[in-house]
This record gives sequence, C-alpha cells and structure tokens, in this order.
Amino acid sequence: MSENREIVLDTETTGMFPEQGDKIVEIGCLELMNHIPTGKTYQVYLNPERDVPAEATAVHGITNEFLKNKPVFSQVYSEFMDFIGDAKLVIHNAEFDMKFLNAELRHVGHPPLGWGRVVDTVTMARKKYPGQPANLDALCRRFGIDNSERTYHGALLDSELLAEVYMELLGGRQHGLLGIGGNKSDVPGNKQKITRPDRAQREFKASDAELEDHKKMLEKLVKPLWLKDSA
Repeated sequence: MSENREIVLDTETTGMFPEQGDKIVEIGCLELMNHIPTGKTYQVYLNPERDVPAEATAVHGITNEFLKNKPVFSQVYSEFMDFIGDAKLVIHNAEFDMKFLNAELRHVGHPPLGWGRVVDTVTMARKKYPGQPANLDALCRRFGIDNSERTYHGALLDSELLAEVYMELLGGRQHGLLGIGGNKSDVPGNKQKITRPDRAQREFKASDAELEDHKKMLEKLVKPLWLKDSA
C-alpha cells in the first residue's frame, strides 16, 4: 500500500481579513501517515510587524510582548513549505487559513497553495451531521475528545485535537495509535486553566398555580401506576 501523507494544519492571526492587513501569528502542523500521527510536528510563532488587537489576544492568548522577538514569515516560510511538502492539508474551516497562508506566500513571491490538496473538516462534519454545530469544540464534545487544555485557541493544540476529530469523521480513531500531545509549555494558550467555582444547589419550587394545574392533570389519568398497589 502506498503511503498517504497528510498534514493537519491550523493558524492563529491578528484578525479576520488579510486584505486589510491582518497577519498570521502562529502556524501549527501535525503529520499523519495513513491517517496515523507520526509524532512529527511543526510550530512557529510569527512577528506580524503590527499590533495584535486585544480582541485577538482574547481568543488565542498571544500578545505583542510575546511576539516581539519572533521571526517574520519571510524568515521561516521555506522550512514551513519543506515540512508540508506536497501532502494533503487537513484544515478546519479551510477558507480562513488558506486565505492567510496564501496572502503570506504572495508577499514573499511564492506560488499559492492549491485548493486541490485541501480537506476541509468543517465540510466533512456538515455533510455527516447536517444542521449540527461544526466548530472544533462541538465536535470534540460529540466524539468524547478531551479538549480541557483548550483555554485559548492555539495552532498546534488545535491541530492535535483536529487530528482526532478527523479520525472520527473518517469512521473512528485507531485507539492507542493517536499518541499526540507532548510538551506544550511554550504555548501561551495552555498556561492557564479555567477554574469554575462550586455553586450552591438551587431549588426550583413550583408556584401555587402550577401545583393546581398538576393536580388537575393527575385527576384526569385513568388507573395511574402509583395507585395500582393500593387498589
């Protein structure tokens, strides 16, 4: 059987619109061979040479201070292209990531990535579960995938989660073979945990009108089961 190499890929950005000057601040990739993670990953943080708006930082946790000494895309794009090679690209909501990647590639004079090599897992999910939520968190919940570390979006972490989602969308993970994870200590979004305080138990008492309606409804029942033993 010929080997089927795929790259699960995600990006984080300063905003939504590269045509308006938004840039990539993180790329995360994970290699699959015949749908099984090989353990090879690629991750890089990028200096966007512009500010990172507060609303973007609120999503991915990446700050201007963190990025100020990181490389720019022109310094790393060759190693990125070497990593992905000619593999199929597995991307969640591919239109978003592809427009950013191709905008960055155009800026360095490199040909764009072709759509013929892209698998969009949002499209897969919508075909398999029409009318159901298709975002990454919803799919993790559907498939019982632990995304508790996803306090923020993060390109490599999201690629790891997406690899598991992708296996499920294909028909089921090969349990024990998805040895993905590893050291995520340099990922800003993984340095915080969500702490939820204990809440006191709440009581929801029926009103007098509701109790009266309930009584009338019970009177209409014929031979209710709870009166069977007393009959």
